[in-house]
Amino acid sequence: MKTRYTYGGDEHIYVEIDDEMSLDAFFIALSLSNMVREANIPGVTEILPANASFEVRFDPDVIAPDSMMEKIKAFEHQAEAQEKRLDTRIIEIPVYYEDPWTHETLMRFRERHQDPTGSDLDYAARINGYETVADFIEAHHSQPWFVSMVGFVSGLPFLYQLVERDKQLEVPKYLRPRTDTPKLTVGYGGCFSCIYSVRGAGGYQMFGITPMPIYDPEQKISYLKDFMVFFKPGDIVKWKPIDRAEYDRITEAVEDGTYTPRIAEVEFDLDAFNDDMTGFNAKLMEALNDA
Repeated sequence: MKTRYTYGGDEHIYVEIDDEMSLDAFFIALSLSNMVREANIPGVTEILPANASFEVRFDPDVIAPDSMMEKIKAFEHQAEAQEKRLDTRIIEIPVYYEDPWTHETLMRFRERHQDPTGSDLDYAARINGYETVADFIEAHHSQPWFVSMVGFVSGLPFLYQLVERDKQLEVPKYLRPRTDTPKLTVGYGGCFSCIYSVRGAGGYQMFGITPMPIYDPEQKISYLKDFMVFFKPGDIVKWKPIDRAEYDRITEAVEDGTYTPRIAEVEFDLDAFNDDMTGFNAKLMEALNDA
């Protein structure tokens, strides 16, 4: 793993821990960005974390770019030695798989897809070696996911599956992006799942939709009154399959202000996870069940 530092014009430095996502790279990036933040370097105006990287924005009238680069590089070896533990939370996110809204949308854009003859789930199941869509859906929701980044679109989480690398689901994006994606679509591109926080263009495969809003700039939703964005990096997600009746019930509860997401406080320990992924995941999900 070799860290790469690059300038972004006169006001940004981009720090890439690895050119592919891994939890090890994520934790080093998290530690390093936290060290930069805690150092209170004069001139730093913003720190933007990503999957296995981060970007620092600074005022070049306060600190020269080469001086900013030197200060960031000085933290690298300390970051690699940091404990890879994180106090976080595991959240149950309801998903209505094979819903009518994403299905209507994906059928409108079949000419932009690798396989125009079926659905996104048909395609994803086949290329990942599953005999049925139901088997693929089970693989998608049966293990927890790690929120490695929030952004690109306001409030949109990127989720990385907490399984062995050779068991991770992988699905390419559409050949050409769609001009429409329903709000709260559960999508998939590469090794990342996501939730589209708003309606708009997109290229990820569409598997279902959640009735649980994750972004509210007006902060009217009961559980988003303190902050308009629900997710933060380090959150853990457990998808929960639901049917249309449950979807409608949750939608109504959100609208009348009575819906509360199911959440449990947990500690994520990367070394313990790597030693026994199955056992560690079971403990995470047990904590959620007890919440």
